Amino acid sequence: MSAAREVQDLLTRFNLRTRKSLGQNFLVEDGVFDRIIDAAELTSDDTVLEIGPGLGTLTRRLAQHAAHVIAVEYDAQLMPALQYALADASNVTVINDDILAVDPAQLVANATHYKVVANLPYQITSAVIRHLLEAQRRPEVFILMVQLEVAQRMIATPGQMSLLAVSVQFYGQPHLLKRVKADAFRPRPTVDSAIVRIDTYAQSPIEVDDTKHFFNIVRAGFGQMRKQLHNALKSGLALPSNAIDAALQNAGIDAARRAQTLSLEEWARLAKQIHA
Repeated sequence: MSAAREVQDLLTRFNLRTRKSLGQNFLVEDGVFDRIIDAAELTSDDTVLEIGPGLGTLTRRLAQHAAHVIAVEYDAQLMPALQYALADASNVTVINDDILAVDPAQLVANATHYKVVANLPYQITSAVIRHLLEAQRRPEVFILMVQLEVAQRMIATPGQMSLLAVSVQFYGQPHLLKRVKADAFRPRPTVDSAIVRIDTYAQSPIEVDDTKHFFNIVRAGFGQMRKQLHNALKSGLALPSNAIDAALQNAGIDAARRAQTLSLEEWARLAKQIHA
């Protein structure tokens, strides 16, 4: 049965309507499912944490390749349909919870290898990615379906950087694998999406003394992106203007630059100088 038929049958059987407030757009194009599975490079030793399984269409396919799938679904209204769809998948654990409210390390405590697969609504994409990247135990690989604009922000280079780009690239290497047209979803969203793979680092290549301090500086810099860096940092940090000027000068960064132009290495130098 095609994915489109599966989704429609479950919506009809359980009298469900998609919830726009939760950003629910169900993937229905079979070829895209295959691309996601291929990108995850699953083995029989892998545990997959799937966020937002929806109606379980992808979940069943993941279960055929992985040792265990832990599917975390926020919407309680989908649970009967999800459990029905996965009734024959003995290696799937379904959890009705908010991924932002649970510790990923606890969910995968018994896993040897841990990968994330997720179809993320726009409004929670950045929060979920940061939650997982900053967890005590990070996944080895992310395979994410996100809005195309978000995917492009993740892989940005200096000149187009954002807080999301710094957050992702500090912890891993992102790759945009495939653009996915809007008509691959039901209901059809207004914009295209993309599949992104993030390979996380065992240890970040960006050396910082204090990760929390590093991101406090980055957040302050991006707090007012249209301002020159000196003014953005002055607004975002409780530091005297001359201290910010000195830190920028010692880090070799022009105070008139803007946050989006800095590389991760420059942010690290700046954070070190401000800390000093």
